[in-house]
Amino acid sequence: MLKKIAVSQVRLGMHIHALEGAWIDHPFWKSKFVIRDSEDLSKLQASGLPGVWIDPARGLDVADGTPDVAPRGAALPASVPPKPATAPTAPSDAPPPEPDRSLQDELSQASALYKAGRSKVASMFAEARMGKAVDAEQCLPLVSEIAESVFRNPSALVSLTRLKTQDDYTYMHSVAVCALMVALGRELNLSDAECREAGLAGLLHDLGKAAMPLEVLNKPGKLTDPEFTIMKSHPERGYEMLLEGGTVSAGALDVCLHHHERMDGTGYPHRLPGDKISLLARMGAVADVYDAITSNRPYKSGWDPAESIAKMASWGGHFDPAVFQAFVKSLGIYPVGSLVRLHSGKLAVVVDQNPKALVSPIVKTIFSTKSQMPLNPTVLDLSKSNDRIVGRENPDTWGFKQLELLWAGTAAPKRG
Repeated sequence: MLKKIAVSQVRLGMHIHALEGAWIDHPFWKSKFVIRDSEDLSKLQASGLPGVWIDPARGLDVADGTPDVAPRGAALPASVPPKPATAPTAPSDAPPPEPDRSLQDELSQASALYKAGRSKVASMFAEARMGKAVDAEQCLPLVSEIAESVFRNPSALVSLTRLKTQDDYTYMHSVAVCALMVALGRELNLSDAECREAGLAGLLHDLGKAAMPLEVLNKPGKLTDPEFTIMKSHPERGYEMLLEGGTVSAGALDVCLHHHERMDGTGYPHRLPGDKISLLARMGAVADVYDAITSNRPYKSGWDPAESIAKMASWGGHFDPAVFQAFVKSLGIYPVGSLVRLHSGKLAVVVDQNPKALVSPIVKTIFSTKSQMPLNPTVLDLSKSNDRIVGRENPDTWGFKQLELLWAGTAAPKRG
């Protein structure tokens, strides 16, 4: 028998089955666990949550006279009921924390997360296609690991996920948007819990594509108008799936439903005006588009990261300007992997960021436009150099293939 008790009644050794209130309001990344640590117990008692559900069959029970008892299998409240979108608050001007690791030091862990994320999302999509309810809580450990990687270095996982293969796009797009949302939340000075919720929203935002016909979803060419109409239904289908699962926050539900809305009111499915689009949905719109246009697809090659940022900046009415500005800061004006031309005439690949000098990243010089000859790759910190970036370059123009090997090395996903 599951029992609902007050937080004050919780003691060490109890198995927590569910937490009342919103996931974002509690101090844990999971909601099914045994309270074994006095510090965790103190966090729970200080959380202000209205109550918890315990499972006495998997942990300690409470004394006689406990309130509300529910039979095993009874429907429990969702972690938070869906609610309307609210207008975003202005981001803080305070700088985000400095990365704890260099990109090179974080790449190996980010590579392992890349593989784990693909497997998790592929399994989730497969279950959704079979009509099974999606348990969003199963994604929380992955979201937590992705968030920790982004906190250590925002560029590592974000850059790796951009290298997804065409066959992996549907699954890795979800992992990429998760990482991008965490990085953006960090730049907007959201709390760690809010960043995790943003990450979960990113991981789940395209779940509705699991309900799309595979011949439309994987079509290697431009969609016809009727096919595009079908694809435009994926936000609502995803919302319905997540609502049925009953374990996802209102914020994640909102991003799933409204990540294709635009500030000028021309988006879908509800053509919401900008002041009716939530902060999380505004964040989701930017992250979703950036990963889509920088990724290789069956019908087109992805754009260069720096070129993509420039193109998105020119799309008036599409994105919230403040959120987009924060997004650019989270990636860098010249994201990792960008090919740039230096004042010296050298071509270089961006290999890491200088958070305090966005226009002066760390690059690796590879080619001289003056001699038209390759150079021995040399790392150059432009914040400590007299050289500087004077423009972006298209790798295809120069015939450069697999530039990712210059910054990701063996961590780069293998092309199949």
